[in-house]
Amino acid sequence: FYMEGIEAEIILEGSQSNEQVFVNGKRINCESENGDLVIKHTFGSDDLLVIKRNNDVLFEKRIRVIPIWLSILPPLIAIALALIFREVISSLFIGIYLGAFIPAVYMDGWASPFTALFSLMDRYVLNALNNTGHLSVIVFSMLIGACVHVISKNGGMNGVVAVLSNYAKSRRSGQFVTWLLGVLIFFDDYANTLIVGNTMRPITDRLRISRAKLSYIVDSTAAPIAAIAFVTTWIGAELGYIEDGISAIDGINQNVYEVFLYSLQFSFYPLLTLIFIAMLIYMKKDFGPMYGAETAVIESEVNSAEQHINVSENEMRDFEPDEKIPVRWFNAVIPVLVIIFCTIFGLIQTGWDDSIWANPDSGFFGKLSDTIGQADAYKALLWSSILGLVTAILLSLGQKLLNLQQAIGSVINGFKTMLTAMIILVLAWSLSNVTEDLHTADFLTELISGNMTPYLFPAAIFVLAGLVSFSTGSSWGSMAILYPLMLPLSWTICQESGLDYSASMLIFYNTVSSVLAGSVLGDHCSPISDTTILSSLASSCDHIEHVRTQMPYALTVGAVGTLLGTIPSAFGVPPLLCFLAATLALFVLIRQFGRSTA
Repeated sequence: FYMEGIEAEIILEGSQSNEQVFVNGKRINCESENGDLVIKHTFGSDDLLVIKRNNDVLFEKRIRVIPIWLSILPPLIAIALALIFREVISSLFIGIYLGAFIPAVYMDGWASPFTALFSLMDRYVLNALNNTGHLSVIVFSMLIGACVHVISKNGGMNGVVAVLSNYAKSRRSGQFVTWLLGVLIFFDDYANTLIVGNTMRPITDRLRISRAKLSYIVDSTAAPIAAIAFVTTWIGAELGYIEDGISAIDGINQNVYEVFLYSLQFSFYPLLTLIFIAMLIYMKKDFGPMYGAETAVIESEVNSAEQHINVSENEMRDFEPDEKIPVRWFNAVIPVLVIIFCTIFGLIQTGWDDSIWANPDSGFFGKLSDTIGQADAYKALLWSSILGLVTAILLSLGQKLLNLQQAIGSVINGFKTMLTAMIILVLAWSLSNVTEDLHTADFLTELISGNMTPYLFPAAIFVLAGLVSFSTGSSWGSMAILYPLMLPLSWTICQESGLDYSASMLIFYNTVSSVLAGSVLGDHCSPISDTTILSSLASSCDHIEHVRTQMPYALTVGAVGTLLGTIPSAFGVPPLLCFLAATLALFVLIRQFGRSTA
């Protein structure tokens, strides 16, 4: 199918050299690749495509072009239905179905309900699964779920709860320990959400901290810290995307890593999010839907687990160890440490390059960042999760806490707990494929990237990145789409406005950071984001409840960061002053509108 304003590529296999292509009677140039004829053309509505050989017509078709604005409907409807009905699986399914139905109608002029249904399965769901990265996330998540179940059944999790209880004695200290763990496990957002959420959930339940608040802290410390830290699984992708944008620009004499480092001074949303959470915890205040979630748990005799997770009593009891099993904290801590350190080792192992470490011009942290930047993060996570699970099983068997049958049964039950989340992830990835096919990001980019002053460009890009990430459910996908498009555009706007090199570079750094920050913001707000789903899963919080309570906080920080950070810094205000002003504004907002949840 063909989208309005998007160049289409048609491949005629086994074509001959004397074949000619015409659109509305005008011959167009084609390329020959490996004996095939490749047609690249942007079709208009109702164009006539004709292929001839020696003036004989071989093929003739009236092209129906899909209006580009329709590309926003599938994700928009999926998100709206999820928020309205608070049921995400059916909402995602309907969004994907609509994305398959629209091309079917425009290709044939009609479509049966089954045409789109078949396309949904064989084009989108199967393609979502036919992806090594996606399968790695599924296997890693299931192994983590199994590991959590084993260390729950062998008494290790209860042991951790007993130890951390010495530090998490109040609602404030319990939230702070969660926030601190989220910052310390900085190297990967998936590992962060699953480890911190599962570890802290029993403690926050005991302290009557809502699952919504737990999932918010888990989600909003994971991506922000992973996005800006020097040694993370994000760094390689970020540098690759930025380099794609820089390669299309003449006149920038800095390498990609220097650009990334200088852009960090404009990372308002990620840093302010971490500060905002800390202030909420310290001031013991909340507002909006989060206040309602917190007070419901504090004032109710029903704990947060019973409020937010719809499982039977047997399933809840299945996580509890036998009363005769001794409670030992190290049975949980050792497998978690194995996961953490094996992930770091795996990142270094898969990214190791002797030439990087032989370079005398790079410091230790620069070499370490370059190494992890080219690592295979998925492979490292798979290694660490299987080793963590094996360690948990061996500890259980070695101390005779579980027999072999109980250990394997616990692994299987751990897999079962992940089924719903895996279904949601697969559907979210399928919807992302729909938005890619329909060029949703191109439509959103076209809406915002018109004539604009360079000083407002970073803020506009922040909003655009947020919209793309929100609609597609992928911060990485948003960065991959926007960096190659927006970085050259940013530089061109600066040059056309007559800015000198120094001023242009400040706008450029700000744009680099704005794409990253906006992608993280949209990811935080989107109910179809994989990290948002994983945060709900790890915290055992109702998914839409998590989205509903987190979104106002994310939008508040995003608005303050844009108005007092991104825009003033583009006009030349020192970023440090912008950070101080934005932090003060967030403090005043919490003090003014926040209500005590002590």
